[in-house]
Amino acid sequence: MSSRTEPSFRESVDLMFNRAVSLMDLPPGLEEKIRVCNATYTVRFGVRLRGAMHTFTGYRSVHSEHMEPVKGGIRYATGVNQDEVEALAALMTYKCALVEAPFGGSKGGLCIDPREYEEHELELITRRFAYELAKRDLIHPSQNVPAPDMGTGEREMAWIADQYARMNTTDINARACVTGKPLNAGGISGRVEATGRGVQYALQEFFRHEEDKAAAGLSGKLDGKRLIVQGLGNVGYHAAKFLSEEDGARIIGIIERDGGLFSADGLDVEAVRNWIVKHGGVTGYPDAQYVEDGAVLLEEECDILIPAALEGVINLSNAERVKAPLIIEAANGPVTAGADDVLRKKGIVIIPDMYANAGGVTVSYFEWVKNLSHIRFGRMQRRQEEARHQLVIDELQRLDDVMGGTWSMSPNFKDKYLKGAGELELVRSGLDDTMRVAYQSMREVWHSRDDVTDLRTAAYLVSIDKVAKSYHAKGL
Repeated sequence: MSSRTEPSFRESVDLMFNRAVSLMDLPPGLEEKIRVCNATYTVRFGVRLRGAMHTFTGYRSVHSEHMEPVKGGIRYATGVNQDEVEALAALMTYKCALVEAPFGGSKGGLCIDPREYEEHELELITRRFAYELAKRDLIHPSQNVPAPDMGTGEREMAWIADQYARMNTTDINARACVTGKPLNAGGISGRVEATGRGVQYALQEFFRHEEDKAAAGLSGKLDGKRLIVQGLGNVGYHAAKFLSEEDGARIIGIIERDGGLFSADGLDVEAVRNWIVKHGGVTGYPDAQYVEDGAVLLEEECDILIPAALEGVINLSNAERVKAPLIIEAANGPVTAGADDVLRKKGIVIIPDMYANAGGVTVSYFEWVKNLSHIRFGRMQRRQEEARHQLVIDELQRLDDVMGGTWSMSPNFKDKYLKGAGELELVRSGLDDTMRVAYQSMREVWHSRDDVTDLRTAAYLVSIDKVAKSYHAKGL
């Protein structure tokens, strides 16, 4: 594989952007304004650990401020660099526009392997990184709102939120400076599962449209479909869990960094996850065939392939051998631009990352709104909703008595109907609606234009158009 023919992640995003804008009638100046990253801040800070000073390098990139605050995760990984962060920030801009979350795009990263540090050391590093960003308003409830990403989670977000609050003691909205926090630190129910849940809702919506299934050579429902998941981290785990337990899909392959597992009869996602947590990988898992080079499972026959971990895992070196008729990008940029061309020519349908993994930012939006409103969702209306439902149940029971008990309600109907929606139910409802509406906006472009042959181009067209309209409304 030649580096000259395989574009980098940053180049892949630019190539896909170019492909979309070539089909639009944007003024050249506006096209350039949307394309470029507004600003990237590089910080190098020192933390004293283990009796010595250690210097760390971090980034926070702001791609577009057509809407504020800007939004995007902070990742901890040794490969973090400016190009990657800027590409991810651009994706965030388009992703937020596509799902109608009122944010511009941003992204952050710290060059660090979090597994090499104790928890108290990570806290010192995270708090210092947060301090460096917050004092420049690169963490701020109304200007820049980070979230978890690869290598970070609720714990790191809680540290960041607390650090910001210590620096801004009179800011009543301090908790809204970051999302993805634990529930007891201002988080929201359903945020941890959000990206994986969004992947499930995306596939459910895809399978509601016969024309779209036919394009991928698929039919029927998700029940019984064979899935291979690359990466059983937060996103891959929840997507696999929900799709197998609730939709009846069969997870036949799981790929991790130390190899892969395969079972034609289906894998127990919970059991594999527990094994990984206990043993640090899939090696030695007893109830499946172990494949030392897990990447070969990307080329195994299945109905749906879910790359849910790293960028560029499907590239020019393996794209020709991918057999899955449908790929849903749960990770950011798992298919390179070169591989995308190969897969499209093969007739493989790709549900793009910009849409497929937007569940995280959607529920982050709900958390941000919750923090600004200072009240949890469902608190005001839940019991009133139950009381109204009780009126209906009472009337049904009265009619049954009048008719001499000749009919009865289905088992569990009463309990299910009487239960008012709490925060988790409302979050899931809002996420489901978001994923449905966003998919429909993409597929409308996909099926109505002869010059649009794939969902990724359709997604870029929808999102870039929305960003352009926002800039136009600002007078640009």
